[in-house]
Amino acid sequence: MQPTEAPKATRTGVQPLDRLNVAIVPPERDLQAQLMAGDFALAASDLKAASDAYGRATVLSDDPKVAARATELALAVHDQAAAATAVARWAALGARPVELASARARMALDRGDTAEAQRQLEALVATGDPDAWREFGRILASGRDSAQAGLLLERIATPQRLPNDSSAWLAMSELGENLGRHDYAKTIGDAALARFHNGTTYAWAGQRAFQAGDKAGARKLFARAVERDPKNARLRMAYAALLVQLDDRAAATKLLSTGAQNTDTYAMRLSLAAHSDDKPAIRRLYDEIRRRPDDVQTENAFTLGQLAELLGKQEDALDWYAAVGDDDPRIFDASVRSAVVLHLQGKDNDAHEIVAELQTTYADRPEQLLKAFALDGELYMDARQFDAAAAAYDKALRVKADDPDVLYSRGLAYAEAGRVDAAVADFRKVLELKPGDIEASNALGYTLADNDRDLTEAQSLIQAARAARPDDPSVADSWGWLKFRQGQLDQAESTLRSAWAQRKDGDIGVHLAEVLWTRGRHDEARKLLNEVRRIDPKNAALEKTERKLQP
Repeated sequence: MQPTEAPKATRTGVQPLDRLNVAIVPPERDLQAQLMAGDFALAASDLKAASDAYGRATVLSDDPKVAARATELALAVHDQAAAATAVARWAALGARPVELASARARMALDRGDTAEAQRQLEALVATGDPDAWREFGRILASGRDSAQAGLLLERIATPQRLPNDSSAWLAMSELGENLGRHDYAKTIGDAALARFHNGTTYAWAGQRAFQAGDKAGARKLFARAVERDPKNARLRMAYAALLVQLDDRAAATKLLSTGAQNTDTYAMRLSLAAHSDDKPAIRRLYDEIRRRPDDVQTENAFTLGQLAELLGKQEDALDWYAAVGDDDPRIFDASVRSAVVLHLQGKDNDAHEIVAELQTTYADRPEQLLKAFALDGELYMDARQFDAAAAAYDKALRVKADDPDVLYSRGLAYAEAGRVDAAVADFRKVLELKPGDIEASNALGYTLADNDRDLTEAQSLIQAARAARPDDPSVADSWGWLKFRQGQLDQAESTLRSAWAQRKDGDIGVHLAEVLWTRGRHDEARKLLNEVRRIDPKNAALEKTERKLQP
């Protein structure tokens, strides 16, 4: 039997995969590649690269949404050529007339062509699209040249052209105010009031009257607004806000207590009652919401928690804060308040555990993360753990470097921990960022005086704070303590006595006691220190001063 012969290859060395021809699409002709490049550039905030990529994608795509995005990006980077190409493609793909007129008007405004911008804006409002006037307002509000925008507003948004919709008239009046066209704003606002006579037109007239200094007229107009539309909670809240500015909180409270209630009206009523420390009003509001159906109580769980806190019901407050839903915009604040309540109950480990959870949950949200670290610092400060507080503020500053509020707080922590140079450096940095800041001036002046350093500079700083806030007891305390350091005991005593009469603050009391002791009035000093211990037993200066005065 003959061995089987191997088949002969027709082409020496050719492998099966060699026969496959794969077409490689160049990136500039790959739609998905361009869209991905555009999205990556947007994520990196590189608008120019995103515009270029979407411009290339527009040529390859039949999707009008791609052309619309390319138009927006080109306008954002002020690339007229790219915008024109994208708009032309968008038109070919079936863009609505209102969209095209809007884009072309923005292009004309961007290049300063007022006549063309007017033609396109007139075309925009002539489309009759329900959103046309709103888009018209957005275009002018975002324009780079307010004088040009104001001119076009007056030319186009006339009483003859505006639709039979009071919101459009009021929007144009407000836009006129924002663009400095006050006569136009008044004309349109007055015409809206005469034509529509509804609550919102009266409220806008009231707002303009208040801005013009006519407080009595503003109050009458807002009262008419609420009369016209008594079920409109937003109008009642606006009127209540005006009454607060007119220092008639009682009338504001009464107004808000009538009519339909919602989360916002309850929150404003809480704010008014808390500001006045009106415990009966706080109790009535708490009981009122508690009588509402379960779903209403859940919607207002955060407000109920605050009310419970004000009533001293800490456990109830924790229960209400725990009931705030994850989708509630106040969920972060509810967690913050829970941590504070637990701290007040002496449950510091639980409080810091909540803060740690916030730091993890909001790790990708800088604003909340900053607040979470700052809260940790505040809790440690109150517990007199000053080094731990400074460490927490360090973390906050890694989220937002040179944040003045956090720098100020860390300076206080450093000062309490005895790290004077670090405290002084933080207060000086705050004053670099916010020249003349009263709190920082006072804190730096006090810190220098307390440590008997640079008393001339300390005097200058505290004098500036006194000039800005002559009736502030904390500033008076710094001044009195400075006078003590300078050996001016009469002025130190009189200043500190006045501050203590205004505010029974532990630090002021301790400073006054030391002045009295130095003047030989030991019994009076002891009595004062006992009073401080009663009102502020955790005061950081109390124990130190007692050791110094009564070794």
